[in-house]
Amino acid sequence: MTPHQDDRTSRTTRTPRTAPTARRRPRGRLIAALAAGGVLLAGCASGGGNGNRAANGADSRPRPAASFPGAGAPEGESDGRSTTKPPADYLSTFALDVDTASYGYARRTLAEGRLPDAASVRPEEFVNSFRQDYRQPAGDGFTVTVDGARTTDPSWSLVRVGLATRAAGGGTDAERRPPAALTFVVDVSGSMAEPGRLDLARTSMNLMTDQLREDDSVAVVTFSGTARTLLPMTRVEGHRGRIHEVVDGLRTADSTNVEAGVTRGYDEAVKGLRPGATNRVVLLSDALANTGATSADTILKRVASARTEHGITLFGVGVGSEYNDAFMERLADKGDGHTTYVSDSEGARKVFCEDLPAQVQLRARDAKAQVSFDPATVERFRLIGYDNRRVADDAFRDDTVDGGEVGSGHTVTALYAVRLRPGAGGHVATATVRWLDPNTRAPHEESGRVEAAALAGDLWTEAPPRLQISAVAAYFASALRERGGGWERVPGAVPLAGLAEHADRLAGRTEDPAVRELSQAVRQAGRLTG
Repeated sequence: MTPHQDDRTSRTTRTPRTAPTARRRPRGRLIAALAAGGVLLAGCASGGGNGNRAANGADSRPRPAASFPGAGAPEGESDGRSTTKPPADYLSTFALDVDTASYGYARRTLAEGRLPDAASVRPEEFVNSFRQDYRQPAGDGFTVTVDGARTTDPSWSLVRVGLATRAAGGGTDAERRPPAALTFVVDVSGSMAEPGRLDLARTSMNLMTDQLREDDSVAVVTFSGTARTLLPMTRVEGHRGRIHEVVDGLRTADSTNVEAGVTRGYDEAVKGLRPGATNRVVLLSDALANTGATSADTILKRVASARTEHGITLFGVGVGSEYNDAFMERLADKGDGHTTYVSDSEGARKVFCEDLPAQVQLRARDAKAQVSFDPATVERFRLIGYDNRRVADDAFRDDTVDGGEVGSGHTVTALYAVRLRPGAGGHVATATVRWLDPNTRAPHEESGRVEAAALAGDLWTEAPPRLQISAVAAYFASALRERGGGWERVPGAVPLAGLAEHADRLAGRTEDPAVRELSQAVRQAGRLTG
């Protein structure tokens, strides 16, 4: 085991809001900000998960940081990239915002016979690309699941922290959710002519248009060398056909001026701002900027100001065999939104019929999670991924610090590698999620805990199938990340051939096509790495 870096040096501290009404960005999973639990569409099945046991009560709080009673400082937390002395605390804090673009693009890249860039591999996005079966809460907020199992390295276990919100139930939920005001910003540059780019963008927009309510609104902006407004903010009622005409008429042009497109898109979103509505900018692009401001930095100011002043958030949909993942992620980060990646029509259907619609109905604002490990039981722990989503421990209950906006039917999974002290038993960890009520902004908390005895079962023979799937995804991402250097292998790692066998078995057991695709991706990576 290599030395571990002080976690405080690697955490990203979310900044306070500049105004009390400003909205923050959840990233991740895909869209925790764009669409509505009520854009719940006829003919589209809503995704979602469930949660497990949770300790009730808004006053449930994790144990404070503590030092191990005895000689020497505790080893504490690793981020997988560390080289210096570890911290003396036993807290791990992160924002509940998870994208899935990293896994989607990696799968596309592998299918084309190429290994993804190691820097683009974000393990939490691999893990959160798969359905979970956590129990759902009765109302807004979360359930908290904490469980785990022993890895092939007997010194280490995997601990799963799972959070779930209630899915939209149609009827009352659909009637209560606010209308959506969506500004589509579509890349029509020359690079989008490749099959699987602009054609998928058209398919995606038409899918969304068919599912919108009569009181929703749509604007369409395109960009290549310059930006054009093809449709100002228009109410769907009486104009659905016109929206389809605009979408069907999209054609490619020349260069890619993302700055012009994003700026014009936000201008239109501000002009068409609807008080009380869910106002979103939907950027569909390969993000291969080559004219205008080609660095995200100059675009970020416009995105951030629209978020803080008007509550307009960004949802980035990546397309294309060449895709600037890092560029899109930075835009979504500043825009308090999410990124996903679409490579085929089935993926487009899932994003625009399941994932995005489920998120306009907010269940929680500024959601953060904090896991408190018991220093008497735990010798070392490591959060797998979430490098860009970590929050300072002392900011957990600071409600001016950014967290994530989480919609209906949303699940977030975090995996920890945990090494218990020899012979230790009893309490291992308490996971607490804190969020603000989406309407009143009153703070709430919910907690769950796990004991050492719950980690005794073998990961691959005794753990629940969905925990095993999460483990396959995490180990797969870890193997791809190792190629770039500076990444410490996750304890209990399994060779790619073994991971593929586990994925095959789990695909048969769950009858989940997504798990079958995971097996194919692992085998493709195995062939490419030899």
